[in-house]
Amino acid sequence: MRDIALSSAPTASDVEADTPRLNRRQAAKVRTRQKVLDAARSLFAERGYEPATIRDIAKGAGMSTGAVFANFQDKAELFEAVLAEDMARLAESLNAAVAAESTLRGRLLAALTAAYHAQLEHLPLVQAVVARSWFQPVAAEMRSRAALRPVTGVISEVIQTGVREGELRQDVDVRLLSELVYVA
Repeated sequence: MRDIALSSAPTASDVEADTPRLNRRQAAKVRTRQKVLDAARSLFAERGYEPATIRDIAKGAGMSTGAVFANFQDKAELFEAVLAEDMARLAESLNAAVAAESTLRGRLLAALTAAYHAQLEHLPLVQAVVARSWFQPVAAEMRSRAALRPVTGVISEVIQTGVREGELRQDVDVRLLSELVYVA
C-alpha cells in the first residue's frame, strides 16, 4: 500500500526541527506561540470556548495578555489555531493507521477507529467545538470544514485509492463520500 501523504500546518517542534537556523528571537516566538496554544487547548477543554478568557489563557501559559495578542488576533483565531493543530495531528494518526491496511474496508475502518479514539481522548475540546458552532452556525460551519480538511483529505485519499484499485465505482463523488464517511 502506498503512503498517503498529507500536508499539515507545522507545530512548534516541526518548525524547530526543520529550521535549526532560527535565531534566538524567532525560536522564542515559536516557543511562546506553542505555550499559548497548549494553555488555550487546556482551558478550552476544561471550560469550553465562551468561559475561557484571553487573560486566563495568558496566565495558564505564564505569559502576559500582550504575548497572546502578539501571536493571535483574538480568541477566535486562537481557538481555530488549536483546532487546526489538533486536526493536523489527527491526520497524521489516520495516515499511520491507514498505511497498515491493504483493503478499502480495512483502511476506512482503521481511519474511523483512529478518529473515534482521538475524539474520545479529546472529548472536552470536541464538545467546545460543537458548542461554539451553536453560537456562530454559518461561520463556524465554514471554519469547521476548513479545520477538518486534513482529516477528510486522508479519507478522500483512501476513497480515491479504492476507486483506482477497483474497490469502488469510478463515478463515485469522492469529496461528498469523504465527508459523509467522516461525519457518520
